[in-house]
Amino acid sequence: MKLKLHHINLCSSNVPEMDRFYREVLTLGDEDPAELPPLNREKGLVGDVSFVTDGDIQMHLTPRDVLNSFRSGQVVNPLERGHIAYRTDDIAAFMAHLDAQGIPYSDWGSNAVKGWHQVFFYDPEGNVIEVHQLVAVE
Repeated sequence: MKLKLHHINLCSSNVPEMDRFYREVLTLGDEDPAELPPLNREKGLVGDVSFVTDGDIQMHLTPRDVLNSFRSGQVVNPLERGHIAYRTDDIAAFMAHLDAQGIPYSDWGSNAVKGWHQVFFYDPEGNVIEVHQLVAVE
């Protein structure tokens, strides 16, 4: 079971201004469209997202959504304050690892992003962490 930093998600009440800032001030650019997550828009769990990158790590700039947990039915809300995300090659082994460590998590499956099995949990300070694996799209 490997983990690799994949993206940082920042939440904002003004995504276009955040997009402008990261592109103009930090000179970040567009991600290859083939590398972008296929959002599951029909579930209504993700708003309009801007994607920027330094060429290695993606940044997902999303609308702050404090009520997302009510729609998703999940305890952990990754769109309230943002999150850091890692990609794994074995999500089942990672969930078993969290269980063995006594770390509770929200298993989102592929509800928000088609083809990504996502789990979200908190670090000891309450920061949200995502771990996901690429999976076949049904």
